[in-house]
Amino acid sequence: MLLEIDPERPQPRQIAQVVDCLKNGGIVAYPTDTTYGLGCSIFNKKGLERIYQVKQRDKRKPFSFICSDLSEVSRYARLTNHAFKIMKRYLPGPYTFVLEASREVPDLLITKQKTVGIRMPDNAICLSIVQGLGVPIVTTSANLSGEDPVGDPLEINRLFGHALDLVVDGGLLTTDVSSVVSLVGKEPELLREGAGDLSWLTG
Repeated sequence: MLLEIDPERPQPRQIAQVVDCLKNGGIVAYPTDTTYGLGCSIFNKKGLERIYQVKQRDKRKPFSFICSDLSEVSRYARLTNHAFKIMKRYLPGPYTFVLEASREVPDLLITKQKTVGIRMPDNAICLSIVQGLGVPIVTTSANLSGEDPVGDPLEINRLFGHALDLVVDGGLLTTDVSSVVSLVGKEPELLREGAGDLSWLTG
């Protein structure tokens, strides 16, 4: 099912429709500030397994997830003063920040290093969805593993619609990926170069 939502002014009724889908165990495609993501509640184990199947992704590669604000981040990760200052400055934005995981995080989302990747995209639709759900949602680009992300919701619906419960159409997006930055050590470490200004890392 394709659901068109205004990316500038998401209607609460439509956001509630997506939230209800997620609360009922659904998996959805949704827009971020880079490209489209696939997601479900981080506590939806069957949904997580379905996303791995849809993407044909190695289960040894945990997914990142989206939080609605820094207060929520602090529940699922160890947020040092140093990390808090950086995330407060650059979020919402096209970054995935790697932090030490808290005990609240399901095992499937924790790396061998006991870390998690957390996003807070600058996109009103996905942030409204997470706020409405009340818990983070998984984020992984809407594509088969190893292939380029898809920025066209109609194409996502054609490729994956049969395997998803809902495809949110928030307009055409880029095929960019987020920049991944580790905040586990004393200094930020760039793990993957993607979208967003990175001069603060090299300067």
